[in-house]
Amino acid sequence: MKVLITDGMSKEGLSILEAAEGLELDVRKSTAKEELLEIIGNYDAVVIRSATKLTEDLIDAGKNLRAIGRAGIGVDNVDVPAATKRGIVVMNTPEANAITTAEHTITLMLSLARQIPQAHSSLKEGKWERSKFKGREIYGKTFGLIGLGNIGKLVAERALGLKLNVIAYDPFLSKEAADRLGVELVSLDDLLKRSDIITIHTPLTPETKDLLNKDSLQKTKKGVMIINCARGGVVNENDMAEAIKSGHVGGCAFDVFVNEPPEEGNPLLALDENVVFTPHLGASTEEAQTKVGLAIAEQIVDFLLNGVVKNAVNMPSVSLDVLKTIGPYLTLAEKLGSLQGQLCKGGVKEIQLQYDGEISELDTRPVTVSALKGFLAPMMDVVVSHVNAPVIAEERGIKVIESKSSQAKDYTSLITIKVKTDEGESQVAGTIFGTEEPRVVGINGLKVDVVPSGYMLVSENQDRPGFVGAMCTTLGDNGVNIGLLHLGRESIGGRAIVFTNVDSPVPDEVIEKIKNLPDIISVTQVNL
Repeated sequence: MKVLITDGMSKEGLSILEAAEGLELDVRKSTAKEELLEIIGNYDAVVIRSATKLTEDLIDAGKNLRAIGRAGIGVDNVDVPAATKRGIVVMNTPEANAITTAEHTITLMLSLARQIPQAHSSLKEGKWERSKFKGREIYGKTFGLIGLGNIGKLVAERALGLKLNVIAYDPFLSKEAADRLGVELVSLDDLLKRSDIITIHTPLTPETKDLLNKDSLQKTKKGVMIINCARGGVVNENDMAEAIKSGHVGGCAFDVFVNEPPEEGNPLLALDENVVFTPHLGASTEEAQTKVGLAIAEQIVDFLLNGVVKNAVNMPSVSLDVLKTIGPYLTLAEKLGSLQGQLCKGGVKEIQLQYDGEISELDTRPVTVSALKGFLAPMMDVVVSHVNAPVIAEERGIKVIESKSSQAKDYTSLITIKVKTDEGESQVAGTIFGTEEPRVVGINGLKVDVVPSGYMLVSENQDRPGFVGAMCTTLGDNGVNIGLLHLGRESIGGRAIVFTNVDSPVPDEVIEKIKNLPDIISVTQVNL
């Protein structure tokens, strides 16, 4: 079997692949797309880093391709749906560079506090400006983390070691899990008001885009320092530049940007003082590159030679025979989990999965993992896979309960997911229509019939004449095209729900207009 390595690999990783009997290596430091299109069909596996972009046409050209290995966390450069459609396993190394990123966060914080880059440049210019570069001591300061996932937890541990007062905002983390870390869990507004230093450790989602903007920055302490080694776009760069120029924000240190490299004219790069910038170096250490090389090499060997799947982002660790039977339920469970993850509010305490009917006779453990993956993915700062989803749930103090019944009243098989949070409970249920079409058939006690796909608005309202028309008019007047509508209600004039399929994401200002309609209870945008 042939393995192509396109972006180079650490010698430690190469040695593992070279020692594996039955594998033939082709190592290239870089490969142009045109060349890759011609040769990729000759290989059983390809190992990449960030430079190679495996688009749909490249994946389709890989006629013999069985596995894609990403030496690193992010799989943004891989068309995962295309690979999944072709039955190609996509694997990453989710934990190999977490420490490096956490250390870079602390490094940027200290560099910003003591103005290290500016002082260095001044000295190189022949100046001796001791009085100009008066820094700030961090001891005893309040350190606020936005996001307390895998990397956020490591940063918290290091901040505590520096004798900082650590607080965190994470709407999906239970208080008990935060207490075990020695971190005070607070609201976002509280974090903004109290923090002397703010660090970001959250994925870029519709909910986190521009999380720190003109309005939220005005809630912060005057002189606050803001660090971002997570994702560009969580901070509005224009608003941040203005806040620094006004003196309200004391400085920022960024490793990530909306566009990488930043476009000419980026207002942040025009600033000389109270800023520190690095070109996305969070994972760039010798140790991290060695770790990711070792990890992906071992995973490729295990898969090709032993049929073992580790750290897959698009399939569970099960045999192909079992996968054929439960495949549709894996998709259904992930969709239901994702819907719950995007709709639920508060710190998550418990997830209950009920399997009724024929599915209760199957091994449902991979199905449960798929549900956890779908649930956790929208809220995590790392790629959530079928492998790491249970570990992440355990680390966050989420209790997972399975129950089964051979009886399913209205369906051959039914999956119900109930989530308990600090703020209440929510429930969704789904089934398979035909042989493989997933359907949502219940939500919080209301019967529905929804194909979970694409962008959707999920709105709850009082059942009054004119509400659906008013909402559709609002969307249409603002250029949002509606694909499908799915309605459900508990009784005439009672609580009702509307699933609205739209062709593109609905702007925040349009959602605000819907929230102001008469009889509206809530509206949430989800992407399934």
